[in-house]
Amino acid sequence: MTFGFAPSTATSTAASSVSADSVNRLARMLEPAEWASAGIPLLRSPREVVSGLHSRHRPTPATAVVAVLDHEERLTASASFARRATVAADGWEFRNALLAQLRRVIPHDLRRRTPVRTAVLLYCRDGDERWTEEDGAWMWGLRDACTLHGLRCGAYITLTRGGWQVLGEGRGGRRPSSLSEPALLSDAVAEHRTAPTRSGGGAVEARVGAAVPTPAKRTRYTPTT
Repeated sequence: MTFGFAPSTATSTAASSVSADSVNRLARMLEPAEWASAGIPLLRSPREVVSGLHSRHRPTPATAVVAVLDHEERLTASASFARRATVAADGWEFRNALLAQLRRVIPHDLRRRTPVRTAVLLYCRDGDERWTEEDGAWMWGLRDACTLHGLRCGAYITLTRGGWQVLGEGRGGRRPSSLSEPALLSDAVAEHRTAPTRSGGGAVEARVGAAVPTPAKRTRYTPTT
């Protein structure tokens, strides 16, 4: 005679719940190829945008900076916040966090037929510039938050020890990095006009962009009137 124990209903239910949650989290992330094919508008002056946000918010690893740009790529509002270590890399959680920050710093544009402002996300993290599942969750969250706030979804940028990288575009540079001391906004303009930008193929291209956004007050949130 063989004796055995049937798994309890509670154990089976818990295992199914964990499995379903993992599947759902994987569905709430975007891979670089999906992001590149989504029609995300290219930044004219990515170094300028990155340097300006780095100077304003002084991000450290696990800090996200969400910024809203007008049609001329001028900064309209921005906010920075730390990712909670207890929260898994879930696009739904990231979407809610981004949406909460956007609602605090700028009115929605849901009444417009087409978006006129663009939201970009700079995320400072450990590791190198290669895409991670966490990046995929931030991409999903940014896209969804933009839809719910009436904004155009813009670039997703990582800031690591090696520098900054616009994921899905292959553009990046060594400065600023997560180890850099924030420069004054006037210094960031001068550096932008002389420093090269890396392209996806490893070539170096000198970029001289539009005027840098008007300096905002040194506060955590920086909406303009």
